[in-house]
Amino acid sequence: MDVVVLAGGFGTRLRPWTEGRAKPLLPVLDKTLLERVVECVPTKMVDRVIIAAGYSVDEMQSFFSSSNLPFEVIISVEDEPLGTGGAISKTFEYLTGEGPVLILNGDLVSSVDINDLLAHHYEKNALATLSLWHVDDPSRFGVCGLDDTGMITKFQEKPEPGTEFSNLINAGCYLVEREVLASLSSEKHSMERVVFPEIAKNGKMAGLEFKGYFVDAGTPSSFIEATKVCISNNRFSTGESRDDNWFFDINREISSQISGSSISSGVSIGKDCEIIDCVILSGAIIGDKCKLTRCLIGESSKINNNSDFSDKVIGHNETV
Repeated sequence: MDVVVLAGGFGTRLRPWTEGRAKPLLPVLDKTLLERVVECVPTKMVDRVIIAAGYSVDEMQSFFSSSNLPFEVIISVEDEPLGTGGAISKTFEYLTGEGPVLILNGDLVSSVDINDLLAHHYEKNALATLSLWHVDDPSRFGVCGLDDTGMITKFQEKPEPGTEFSNLINAGCYLVEREVLASLSSEKHSMERVVFPEIAKNGKMAGLEFKGYFVDAGTPSSFIEATKVCISNNRFSTGESRDDNWFFDINREISSQISGSSISSGVSIGKDCEIIDCVILSGAIIGDKCKLTRCLIGESSKINNNSDFSDKVIGHNETV
C-alpha cells in the first residue's frame, strides 16, 4: 500500500521548535512525529511513503536518505501551498502498485485500525473511506453525516453550536481509490470541501468510526498530549516508562518530582525541581529548584536555577 502524508504546513503553532526544523522530524519519545503518524499502518502493508512537504525539505531529504526505516520514503515538494487536493494531486506521479491509497494528516497520533478501515472500504465498494472520531463539541471541525449502512451522506463545516447533525468528524486518515486521485486538479483546492462532498453526493463515500485515542499534535498542548498517549500505550521500543513518565536513559536517578513527562537522552535535571506534563528533548539542562508545567523544552537548551515556567516553548539551544 502507498501512504501519503500531508506535511505541507510551516509548523507555526509549535514555534520556536520548528524554526529551521521540520515538524515531521520532531521526536515523540524515541521516534519522529512522521513515524508516529505512519505506525498506525502495519509495516508489512507499507510499500512506499510519500510526504507532501513544502518546508524544511532539505532537512527531511537528508534525514530519510540516511535513516533505516522499513519502508521507502519519497518527498513530493510543494513550491507553494496547494491545499489538500493540490498537494495530493502532486504526489500521484510517485504512486506505485495497485489498490486504494492511504492518506494521513501529518500531525495525527491515533489508534485507528487500518485493516478495519480497508475492510469497510472494500465491503462498501467505496471510492473513498474516512476514519471518523466522535467529539463532544464539533463546532471547530468538519462534521460528517453517517447513515445506518456506514456511508457518508453529507458534510457540515464548523457548525454553530446546536446546529450540528452529527458529532462525528473527519479524523484525518482516509483511503482513496486511484481513479479519484488521477482526476484531481493540480490547482489549489480542498479534498474536504470540494472532492469529498461530490463523492458523497454520488453515494460512494464510506465512513468508519474508531475508538481509543486521537490527537492532533500540531500545538504545544496537543504535542504534550500525544507524547503522554504514546507513554500510556507503550508506543516506544527504547527507554523505559516509570509511573506516567518516559525516560530515554534507563535506571537514571531522579532527585526531583516528575509526572506526565518525557525525558530524552542526556538531559540533566537539578535538585528539588517540579516537572509536570513536559516534553524535554535531548541535551537540555534544567537547573535546581525549577518548576516547569506544560512546557516544551528544546534540544540543548538551558533552564536557569529557580525558574518557574508554565505553558512555554523553549527553543533549541536557548538559555532562559
